[in-house]
Amino acid sequence: MSLRKLMVVLCSLMLVFMVACSSNGGESTSGNNDVVQNTENPTPEPSEATDEGDADEPEATVNPNVTPEMDFDMGGRTLKLVSWYDESIQETSPDSIQMKQNLDALMEKHNFNVEYVVVDYGEYQDKVKASLMAGEPLGDIIRLARPWMIPTLVKQDLFWPLDDYVINDNAFVVQYTKELSEYDGKGYGFRIGVAGASQGVFYNRTLMNQLGIKDLQEYVDEDNWNWDTFIEVAKQGNKDTNNDGKIDTWGLATDSILIQALSSNETNMVVNGQQNLEDPKTLEALNFISRMATEAVARPTEGGDWTEPKQFFIQGNTLMFAAADYEMDSFNTDMAEYDIGFLPFPKGPNSSQYHSFNTIPNYYTIPKAVENPDQIVYLWEKIYDIESIYDYPRQADLEKWFQNEADVANAQLAGESFRIIEGIDAYPSMPYYAFVDELRQGVSVSTVVETYKEPFQAAVDEVWQN
Repeated sequence: MSLRKLMVVLCSLMLVFMVACSSNGGESTSGNNDVVQNTENPTPEPSEATDEGDADEPEATVNPNVTPEMDFDMGGRTLKLVSWYDESIQETSPDSIQMKQNLDALMEKHNFNVEYVVVDYGEYQDKVKASLMAGEPLGDIIRLARPWMIPTLVKQDLFWPLDDYVINDNAFVVQYTKELSEYDGKGYGFRIGVAGASQGVFYNRTLMNQLGIKDLQEYVDEDNWNWDTFIEVAKQGNKDTNNDGKIDTWGLATDSILIQALSSNETNMVVNGQQNLEDPKTLEALNFISRMATEAVARPTEGGDWTEPKQFFIQGNTLMFAAADYEMDSFNTDMAEYDIGFLPFPKGPNSSQYHSFNTIPNYYTIPKAVENPDQIVYLWEKIYDIESIYDYPRQADLEKWFQNEADVANAQLAGESFRIIEGIDAYPSMPYYAFVDELRQGVSVSTVVETYKEPFQAAVDEVWQN
């Protein structure tokens, strides 16, 4: 409960208590604990204590970024929101109930309706692009991923810039407008809800205790959870527990964690339209991956696909697995016999805090063919500008997934900063997987960078038409 809510409740209880005291005649019948009510003056006069209590009540905090009330009539217009999943408001929590009530009130006040249109993800990009190019967009609000629209479609002036309207940080994730949908100094998207899932490291506490390894939470508590301690822990998990000469428990499910490494060292493969492989911070991340390969830190692949690391972790004989917090939902079923913990991904040498990441940010956009974008953004602001009953974002999910308070706190911590890592999602011809494979095979970092820096730049130039 927020401090403001708590103070209001306490003040209300104080007033009730004072009213009761003022109504009490102060006498009782011998042997009878029932209070004799004063019926001659049932309404107490305002007391000095009451006045002081009112004076002490904290004033409501006013968000200076709230858009002032607007008065307009949309003439019965139906606003179509297009996405690859159903985005209608599901009344499954007190917060979502508030949002639906806001929507209903706004539809009545401003005379409009909302239709949620779902397009299959496999066809989504092509269908949306074709509709935009034809001047007949599929919807008034269209969810798009950054690489699908920037720079190609934005250069053609197909979307409204929204910077002037997306201000209210209680309704919007402003970072998505100011940074993640930015092109040429303007923001073309807006996002409601949260920035994204928290990225981190799952670990098997049951296995940790069996192996006699130091509690991994202590590294976070000591502010000593970094790349070096991460590798140290992973090596400690590589054990031959039955003395048959073969390792049968492993410390890390895979060393294919370059995106996490780049994010945790506050760097990127591409910056401002230029490949960034030779940047010192990027080289640190590449050397981190190379070190894990040359020192055989991670569990070796058995020829599986991209799901193999998770399957290794589910077996219960692998200590750590880097992934997003929502994976805990499946672990609660698939690993019910194990105690599973969650940590932020360790800090790189260039970072002073933990980071999560996103490789393909997506958000709402409003096509230029759509009228009154200011009114549309205003309506979505008013739908989602609520006073949440929760103490922090995603509280319901995190407390459903994690039973350990430290794990919840770590997921919160990991989600405080999001970095966008541009790779193959943004640049389709980038030879990213071949690049990573050579690192993981132990090819020297200098050789890999020299081999791939020109192909990386060519992939970037292809998109940005440099």
